[in-house]
Amino acid sequence: MTATTIATATETLSGERRDLLDALAKARFFLRFTARELTDDQARTRSTASELTIGGLIKHVLHVERNWATFIVEGPASMQSNDKDWADWTEEDYAEFADSFRLTESETLAGVLAEYEEVAARTDALLRELPSLDAIQPLPKAPWFSDSEWSARRVFVHIVAETTQHSGHADIIRESIDGQKSMG
Repeated sequence: MTATTIATATETLSGERRDLLDALAKARFFLRFTARELTDDQARTRSTASELTIGGLIKHVLHVERNWATFIVEGPASMQSNDKDWADWTEEDYAEFADSFRLTESETLAGVLAEYEEVAARTDALLRELPSLDAIQPLPKAPWFSDSEWSARRVFVHIVAETTQHSGHADIIRESIDGQKSMG
């Protein structure tokens, strides 16, 4: 075994895959940690000028991770934005999108965290089992993409970046709610 592989009871992972799994685990931990001991009402609390809440951020990140992991396998047809041109969105489409950033009254923080665990397990399995991180998919049509395609590797790095960015948002929101911080 070389220094760039790690052996476990069931698998051998390259250093790159191991590093991506470790980065995902750390980013997810900090996002979930911001929700520790919160009630559902606290998880729905807007504590800054932003519309964002801790429960809504976790819900958003789980949707983003699920969508991008599906994209790796199924391509742009799997992405919600591919169903309809952004210019053709209705008020209902925007309301549904906004709800993806909210922990609604019919949802619980525990339920969203459990769903996030399931999504994370599927993403981790995909990262372990995907034949190549060089697999390429064309990006869906959207005004924020300047590239035409992404590799699976790029998608996994994007999931890490999305999760860490929103972990920081969640940490600020949590500190505003009750003074608790993820770090420091």
